[in-house]
Amino acid sequence: MSTQPEQVLESNLVKQLSSLGHHPVTIKNENDLLANLKSQLEKHNQISLSDKEFKKILNHINKGNVFEKARILRDKMQFERDNGQSAYIEFVNQEHWCKNQFQVTHQVSMEGSYKNRYDVTILINGFPMVQIELKRRGLELKEAFNQINRYQRHSFGASHGLFQYVQVFVISNGVNTKYYANNRYYQSFKQTFYWADSENKNITQLDDFAKEFLEPCHIAKMITKYIVLNETEKVLMVLRPYQYYATESIIDRVKNSTKNGYIWHTTGSGKTLTSFKTSQILMKLPQVHKVVFVVDRKDLDYQTTKEFNAFSKGSIDGTDDTKALVKQFSDDTQLIVTTIQKLNTAISKQQYLAKMEKLQDKKVVFIFDECHRSQFGETHKKIKKFFNNHQMFGFTGTPIFVQNAIANESGKRTTKELFDDCLHKYVITDAIKDENVLKFSIEYIGRYKEKEGSKNEIDIEVEDIDKKELLESPKRIEKIVDYIIANHNRKTHNREFTAILCVSSIDTLINYYDLFYNKKLVGEHNLRLATIFSFTANEDDKDANGFIPDASLDIEGVTINQHSRDKLDEYIGHYNEFYNTKFSTQTSQLYYNYYNDIAKKVKERKIDILLVVNMFLTGFDSKTLNTLYADKNLKYHGLIQAFSRTNRILNEQKSQGNIVCFRNLKKFTDEAIALFSNKDAKEIILIEPYENYVERFNKAFSQLLVIAPTVKSVDNLPSEDEELEFIKAFRELMRLKNVLTSFADFQFTDLAMNEQSFEDYKSKYLDLHDKVKNDHCKEKVSILEDVDFELELIHRDEINVAYILRLLAKLTESNKDDQEKQKKAIVDLLSGEVKLRSKKELIENFINSNLIKVKDSEDLESKFESYWDEEKQKAFDEICKEEGLKPERLQEIIGDYIYTERKPIRDEIIDALEVKPKILEKKKIVDRVIERIMKFVETFIDGITG
Repeated sequence: MSTQPEQVLESNLVKQLSSLGHHPVTIKNENDLLANLKSQLEKHNQISLSDKEFKKILNHINKGNVFEKARILRDKMQFERDNGQSAYIEFVNQEHWCKNQFQVTHQVSMEGSYKNRYDVTILINGFPMVQIELKRRGLELKEAFNQINRYQRHSFGASHGLFQYVQVFVISNGVNTKYYANNRYYQSFKQTFYWADSENKNITQLDDFAKEFLEPCHIAKMITKYIVLNETEKVLMVLRPYQYYATESIIDRVKNSTKNGYIWHTTGSGKTLTSFKTSQILMKLPQVHKVVFVVDRKDLDYQTTKEFNAFSKGSIDGTDDTKALVKQFSDDTQLIVTTIQKLNTAISKQQYLAKMEKLQDKKVVFIFDECHRSQFGETHKKIKKFFNNHQMFGFTGTPIFVQNAIANESGKRTTKELFDDCLHKYVITDAIKDENVLKFSIEYIGRYKEKEGSKNEIDIEVEDIDKKELLESPKRIEKIVDYIIANHNRKTHNREFTAILCVSSIDTLINYYDLFYNKKLVGEHNLRLATIFSFTANEDDKDANGFIPDASLDIEGVTINQHSRDKLDEYIGHYNEFYNTKFSTQTSQLYYNYYNDIAKKVKERKIDILLVVNMFLTGFDSKTLNTLYADKNLKYHGLIQAFSRTNRILNEQKSQGNIVCFRNLKKFTDEAIALFSNKDAKEIILIEPYENYVERFNKAFSQLLVIAPTVKSVDNLPSEDEELEFIKAFRELMRLKNVLTSFADFQFTDLAMNEQSFEDYKSKYLDLHDKVKNDHCKEKVSILEDVDFELELIHRDEINVAYILRLLAKLTESNKDDQEKQKKAIVDLLSGEVKLRSKKELIENFINSNLIKVKDSEDLESKFESYWDEEKQKAFDEICKEEGLKPERLQEIIGDYIYTERKPIRDEIIDALEVKPKILEKKKIVDRVIERIMKFVETFIDGITG
């Protein structure tokens, strides 16, 4: 059999799960589910519940969203029994996770806005906790993922909402199998993971995956120990396999030895989550007195501080006040989260030693979130000297080996010398293979023997490392600034992403900043710039030894370079003026707040280019950053750390981390890759040259032509199967074009397909998307419904209604012959732009009926505004009349929806109806009204300003 039908896959899986210890049970609908929940809770708690008592439990568990339900699941419930006595009920045994009741069922039907039937469900104590969706072999996994998203919208929350207790989803087509945590509003296919063995070899076949991951004790352990409730984002996070093995290896070490150890997990693979989870588990071990989780103060931006404080209130306050830390050491706090700076003070300052000495013989475990901060060596020595019964574990993405060790006051120290054995390894090649981080696209800019006419060939020095005056000459810097201004939009997809420019010294940074700033004043660009640097000492990278020093954020009692400080204050002045803030370098706190605000604004894409010497090149995580401009000598761990700022996974549009080198770092890049993965890893870590992508695009275009030889032929595709083939073929072209456009040398003439053809086919692609989106026929589920159209590859912010109005103004000023051509171009543009398609008919109508009345292009905007308001009012009145809605209530609902971006709730709609609907009709009417409201906002309000 070439493809295995889903039913065969399903029954085989149910059989296998039964043999693993999940008791098979038949559950057809919610009534069966509730009856089963009651009997399983009774069995688990060794209790008998009356219907009245069970109803109390149902009321308790039917509260909140997925995140709040995850909390309820992990807490015991106190309730009053029928005889007046108080009792507790446990929903899941977290301490002895194997001692729960395990069941498996399949084809449970639930009815919400649609009736859905789910494939395979694992129940723990009667709660559906693992939902498995299967697709036949050969189908994309993304389709199963999108199907679950559909269920979440349509039926998981229906009635008692028991399917909102699902903690883990599993998707499989038999050959490939992935898992992920249940996050109703934050679901992204990028957050789905393969399970693996301890050597990072992925387990993809469904039967192998089931044997390892879905075995009752293991899945219960994952749910009870290895799901993190992220308090900041209010989402569930499940650990990936390498995070699980790292944590387990440290727990084993603490339980069975007194040795230290370190974890080598590549930058960007989620070390903080792993190290923090490890700390949480260790603190519950009876032999451990305290766990101290140590971070560097400069790694604590506003987000991580909030996250740590949510777990351990007040543990991080962004200051260096050590009193609170010493108090935590002496009270019953089990997990202390602190900074390396405070820890240093607590174990070395005389005033704290009396309180701290009581702990000298207690078992204290230290976890270092990043064990190669510059202050670490000193702290390491102090801990060893002060605590007699300590264990230390370090996490690092770039260990220190003999080759990249740097001598300091303690001599050359490798990670192994400091921490003993490496307990688990997950290197950059593993992370790229698993799609947990992106590849790098490195372009070398300067005088190289590149191909003729390359835009990357500009006349700047790249090799004369010793000739400081050449590298820092104003002429060279101006050429680089001009290159960045010319290519920044291309690199960042029209500023969908942000960039860092790192340079060799503060003096050079000042030259760069002043040049950028002056060019902005005369209108050569409108990039939003910011900078921060340390002015306590010179930050030059004299010998570029690969170590990026930690810049101090403390300015009291240290030697200050006044010129650097004055310049930074001038630049902070520009920042304050632009962002309406009040930062300065007057105090350490104000300077620290400025540092934090920059971190926040880069993440929010409110800064286009951040200029630095060393700051932000290590430890700073921003998914929205995709480009590093480097005019600085980088080596070994410093190079990998700096490059890794760009390769966090975000969406389809962010296909790689862009590294633009204005110095020849090729040899150092090769050496760093060899050291931190292996010498053959280049083709895994770096993306291919431009020419290879051109070749791949042309090949993909040929495949598209086989399916749809002309644009018109798309309309005549015989069935949804052929439409699906077209969607996949054109989507591949979009993905390749997305990578190609980030190369400075990209031009459409290099491709076999011309730009107009691409736009025409794109229009047809979007027509198919609209057809699927707007076809709400309940009886038949379209096979296209779960296909991911990856519309972020098409979205361009600069094309909005304001842009169309500018084109219309040009149209009114042109002669008759040109007008028809321009009209067609505008209509084509409306068809090809995702966010304007809902407005297409209205704008076309304005062009055909009203444009002729506009005599002066100056009046165009006000005429269009009047037309738009009129049409908006007509559409509003139409909804009120056809649906029987009170206009003032509908106005309020629309206002709330625009403000909160949250879908209107059912009760609001019912309240707005002139006549209350009958029970059987209620659901259908409410869903239809919500749909119309959202369509109204999308058409008349979204994208109208700007």
